[in-house]
Amino acid sequence: MAPDHRRTLAAPLAALLLSVLLLLPAAAWGAPLQEAVFAGGCFWCLEHDLEELPGVAEAVSGYSGGDGARPTYRQVSAGGTGHQESVRVRFDPDRLSYDTLLRAFWRNIDPRDGAGQFCDRGSSYRPVIFTADRRQETAARASVAAAARELGTSTAALQVAVRPLGPFWPAEDYHQDYARRNPVTYGYYRWRCGRDARLSTVWGRRARHSEPWASAPAAP
Repeated sequence: MAPDHRRTLAAPLAALLLSVLLLLPAAAWGAPLQEAVFAGGCFWCLEHDLEELPGVAEAVSGYSGGDGARPTYRQVSAGGTGHQESVRVRFDPDRLSYDTLLRAFWRNIDPRDGAGQFCDRGSSYRPVIFTADRRQETAARASVAAAARELGTSTAALQVAVRPLGPFWPAEDYHQDYARRNPVTYGYYRWRCGRDARLSTVWGRRARHSEPWASAPAAP
């Protein structure tokens, strides 16, 4: 076909394709991505744990819960800003529900430790569920009760705070995708910190999994 003929046909075909796409129902495009923010100790680890879930489009390490704009890692880790190391998860609700994401969060932390997580101590490492709206708050508070039942303990024994989400500040570039970019350093840090060993002690075989809540503790 001559070049002029191809150019002549291109515009009508493009217009036809656009018309078809515009006529598709909204459901055909899929639901818009949703966001959730969690603090659970070292953000390198929590980012890596949550971004592996099917339906997660992006996990970003950052800082939430404190005062002041654009905090740095040095400022947050020194204390005084009130921020926690956090992870913002963008997910497809058609593939991953917020409730499932909550279960994955819980089973990747030690919920009885409110003074830090694993080897990382201090308020910047304490576990928090930051809620963006009433729906998330309701689900988060229900997850506290469900986690307590599964662990065979009272809700008062769990030290995970549920707080309204304020500004989320992405961390410095060198913190992003740390596990993928620095697998040896990350693996050694995670092992030395005792994260997985403690998770297995707390959650048994359900550690690091997002399966439905149980009504009794799992065997190791």
